[in-house]
Amino acid sequence: MPSQQTGFATLMFLRQLLMDIALRLKKSKIQLKSFLLWTLLSSLIVVAGCIERQLIKPTTQMNIDRKYWIRVLLFEDAVSCKIKSWSNFQVLDPQTETILADFRKTTKPVKVTVANSKFIIDNQTIIAGQIIIIPDRPHIFNINGRDYRGKLKLIIKDDGRSFDAVNLVPLEPYLAGVVGAEMPDYWDSAALQAQAIAARTYALYIKKRFGPKRNWDVKKTQANQTYHGVSAESKRVWDAVNKTYGEVLDLQLPDGTKRSFPSYYSTVCGGHTENSQHVFGGDFYESLKGISCPYCKQTAKPTFFYWPMVQFDKELVTAKLIKKYPKLKQLGKIISITAKKESVYENENVIRITAVKLKGSTGKSDSLRAEDLRLSIDPTGRKIKSTICKIVSTSDKWIFVSGQGFGHGVGMCQYGAHTMARKGENAEQILSHYYPGSIITSLY
Repeated sequence: MPSQQTGFATLMFLRQLLMDIALRLKKSKIQLKSFLLWTLLSSLIVVAGCIERQLIKPTTQMNIDRKYWIRVLLFEDAVSCKIKSWSNFQVLDPQTETILADFRKTTKPVKVTVANSKFIIDNQTIIAGQIIIIPDRPHIFNINGRDYRGKLKLIIKDDGRSFDAVNLVPLEPYLAGVVGAEMPDYWDSAALQAQAIAARTYALYIKKRFGPKRNWDVKKTQANQTYHGVSAESKRVWDAVNKTYGEVLDLQLPDGTKRSFPSYYSTVCGGHTENSQHVFGGDFYESLKGISCPYCKQTAKPTFFYWPMVQFDKELVTAKLIKKYPKLKQLGKIISITAKKESVYENENVIRITAVKLKGSTGKSDSLRAEDLRLSIDPTGRKIKSTICKIVSTSDKWIFVSGQGFGHGVGMCQYGAHTMARKGENAEQILSHYYPGSIITSLY
């Protein structure tokens, strides 16, 4: 979605263009062409105006209970950033809620740095270890070139020279920045709605489980779920969020009680989803057991469903694994990586490695979950796209071949949801398939 500044510039340009052309046509007395061009350009102005109005729509839920706010880690260990706002904004002390500074709206970025455990904003020193930047309506701020809704919290690190940036955003506006980042907004509305419910459920679960122990609830990356703020929003995305307003998934237990669970999802499961315990460990959830998915192959791009061979230097792999897991240093150079555990789904021709055995040059061995191996070697997850693959050893390379699927494979398969929606299934039917035993409930 264009920025407010871009939308305004477009509107002014079209308005001036219309006036210039109208003047010339009036002089040339070409009435028909004048009428047609006037109609066309008027329509373009209306479109530009709609873009402007849609973007500056006020952020909803700004007064909602704190338990329905999501704290998104935008970046950490920064030494500076640039912020701007399309409205006036205040800087508050989060503990006392005292106003520390007032700033007028500006389209020029304001630089933020840290020195001696103090913030410096636009050359103004603010003595506080944490601050909250609150823009006025429509409650949108820009940091390092990207627009976000809600508030911005900056937290100075223990070194006194760097800081973390956390977006404090109400749940529904947060989802608008997730759904459009996780799924193309032109997909069928049922798929978008299923995505909204799954993302809402996941965010609240992670917030409740991990949030109390840290200054943020979720990251903005695929480490949790991708969040792009205002740029991910569109009318179709907002429609999906609004039509599922406050809806989450719960696991219905035999005794009639309900239990929350982490509603994981991935891009392409490869033909069969995976039991969450085999991938992430932890508790067993009936709604996160592996189920057959005959759908994703029907709509996923061939390079998403099947991925090409990738190879990595053996010394580099050893270095990456030891850096991530220092206990593996005792192995020396890793000379063998073999499948220790596999999930075999014969009907779908899917074999997913769930654990690997590592053997080192010292003669010692250890094991890892296969998903941990994958993301240690390839943190992007875009080369080794899944653990449905075979691992081949050469003299100096580890080669991953016969790859299938994209992601960890737990919970909802996004391309599978896309196919089901195209076949006429609604959001509830999609979610029931990928999260068996789950029910939809309302938060508010």
